[in-house]
Amino acid sequence: MIDQAPPAIPQTKHDSIMLGAIAFVIFVCVSLLIVDGWRSWNAREFELQEMAVETSNLAQAMAQHANDTFKAADSMTYSLVERMETYGTSAPELQRLHRYLEASVAQSPQFNALAIYDAKGDWVADSREVLLQNFNNADREYFVFHRIHTDRGAHIGTPVTSRATGRWVIPVSRRINDAQGNFAGVALVTVEIDYFRQFYRKLDIGRNGSLVLALDDGTMLLRRPFNDELIGSSMLNTDLFQAFRSDGRMGTVYTTSAADGVNRLNSYRGLDDYPLFVSAAFSKSEILADWWHDTLLHSCGVIALVIILGLAGARLVRQIDLRVKTEQELVRARDALETLNQTLEKLATQDGLTGLANRRKFDSSLVAEFSRATRDASTLALVMIDVDLFKKYNDVYGHPAGDACLRTISQTIAELTKSRPDDLVARYGGEELSILLPNTDVAGAVAVAEKIRRTIEQLEIKHSGHPQGVVTVSAGVEALVPQPHMNTAAQLLEAADKALYAAKSAGRNRVCTNLAIAAPGAVVTPAAIIPAI
Repeated sequence: MIDQAPPAIPQTKHDSIMLGAIAFVIFVCVSLLIVDGWRSWNAREFELQEMAVETSNLAQAMAQHANDTFKAADSMTYSLVERMETYGTSAPELQRLHRYLEASVAQSPQFNALAIYDAKGDWVADSREVLLQNFNNADREYFVFHRIHTDRGAHIGTPVTSRATGRWVIPVSRRINDAQGNFAGVALVTVEIDYFRQFYRKLDIGRNGSLVLALDDGTMLLRRPFNDELIGSSMLNTDLFQAFRSDGRMGTVYTTSAADGVNRLNSYRGLDDYPLFVSAAFSKSEILADWWHDTLLHSCGVIALVIILGLAGARLVRQIDLRVKTEQELVRARDALETLNQTLEKLATQDGLTGLANRRKFDSSLVAEFSRATRDASTLALVMIDVDLFKKYNDVYGHPAGDACLRTISQTIAELTKSRPDDLVARYGGEELSILLPNTDVAGAVAVAEKIRRTIEQLEIKHSGHPQGVVTVSAGVEALVPQPHMNTAAQLLEAADKALYAAKSAGRNRVCTNLAIAAPGAVVTPAAIIPAI
């Protein structure tokens, strides 16, 4: 008997199976490519968004630094104008003024010089040891501006090289009038451009990043990478200035630098009080360098996987398993990144020296608790604490010992207030600490402050520069039930700070409110408001 061969698979069914298998492999390969491209694109967008936030924060820090610097110069010009218009230019007064200018420059590293010019542009007084009498500044931009403008506000002029020192400076000036209101001269404070240069040098912007400080009219004051030839140049035709002028006083934009042709992510921000703006920028290629590296490696793996799937469809299950494991690695990487972000967020709200909440955390908590107290019609108390004679402590024992003292005091206060989890202890600044006490009236806050004062005094930390021989603290207390549209968080802060000032003026080592002063260990009772000293 002849054996029969097994029935052959019909060609159409064979083709159908092959086409189905080919279609399945193609579908899997294409799907992998699409998923990888989507993941890479999302990773790229995430990287760019993260750097946009970082550049915005850096621009904010630069704007605050510049605003504070020019505010100090502005205040100084106001003081000089008031002094000149009040006391005149007699010989004794000019001698006193010269000493005052010398001392002011010595205490302000951001200032190059202080000077007074008469209506002709001749030097009347300045901060240098010997008055320069062989120069006349009537041709300077700021002098011409004040001569033809009656505005009494501060004027920030274009950068110039100092005729006395040859250094680049930014002039901040005010007009001086005589008794009849006529132009009588100019009070000038020159800000060192090198002061900003040193600050910008400390900022990490990568190899091809840039930082800019400029006037609102497009005049360049300083740019990093540093190039003195760009000081005073015009930015009117640059993409950055066009974006600043058209989009508002703050924003983030991609621009190609006219100076070096580098494409950068720029965050710009105008100063709050003065006609200037700053910009912080990172090179786009540097931002995406790690992303490109990761994408290249990942894409090579995916392409290799696609080739393997195309050549060996039978190993499909194993490749799927590898894909799952790869996704699990991505999930772990994401979880690790989230953990790192949470750690960074905690560090961003914690003071590095004392371990307490920092000023940023305090400000946000004050606003939040004030809003909650307003809604709930509950009492919110604030205690401001200052370490007495702390500068003398640093002078006697050195800054490392001062830091150790401040950590001890901070840990003591944190331990005394830990029983109420809603209370917040923060380092407000320098040796000044603050305690936010929700649902606490004045009496309760005073009790907390007095307990802290007494405990710190009992620590008996040696302080030879203190009349009592030990470290003590003064505290100011304020509490209120916020009324909508009537009270603000700033009023509470100002009242507590006023009480702290009263405590220090009354002899230190005591707790004060705006209604009473307590001697060390005494009980606060209502009394007349203590006038500011």
